[in-house]
Amino acid sequence: MTSMKAKVMLIDDHAMLRHGMAMMINMEPDLEIFAEAGDGDEALRILKKSGPVDIVLLDVTLKTVSGFEVIKSMHALFPALPVLFVSMHDESVYAERALRAGARGYVMKQEAGETLLTAIREVLKGNIYLSKNMQEKLLKKIAAGGSEPEQLINTLTPSEFEVLHLIGQGHSSQEIAKLLCRSIKTIETHRFNIRVKLNLKDGADLIRYATRWVAEEH
Repeated sequence: MTSMKAKVMLIDDHAMLRHGMAMMINMEPDLEIFAEAGDGDEALRILKKSGPVDIVLLDVTLKTVSGFEVIKSMHALFPALPVLFVSMHDESVYAERALRAGARGYVMKQEAGETLLTAIREVLKGNIYLSKNMQEKLLKKIAAGGSEPEQLINTLTPSEFEVLHLIGQGHSSQEIAKLLCRSIKTIETHRFNIRVKLNLKDGADLIRYATRWVAEEH
């Protein structure tokens, strides 16, 4: 008898977390983990070899490249592949950018397992999944129209966006380099590019902007 379970690919660089999520999903009668990957390159190799799955669960922060870069590469191969971001990062900051990148939803890792399963099934139906609070926030934002600062932030690359968020949380370049598994030189380059794109005059101006922006998003 042919299995009717939806094939799920799980991409996360934390092996223990992947294992826990896989166990939960495999217990469901309609879902099964088809493949796991610790980074984007591994995931792309699997997809090229086995073909598309029914849904991909993708983390925002990976050790090699951002999840936003991974989704871009995956959609270049399989444009219709449904992707659900599952991340520790606050949805109030990242969910809109995830949708802009082509994701079909966003779930925070702090949520209950039932929330993740609900999100997976909604995306498999062809729907977009966000928390109720996030849905309301986006609708209000659309109704109000985008401001010039928001338009400038949308010019940042995924990596620059991550760095801006971490600066706003009070992290130094050394701490950000460690969190994102990047060199300090790379982080300093991102800081410079962010300042140029957002028309900020110096490092202190960048910190003030980032801190205020993170506070407003929350």
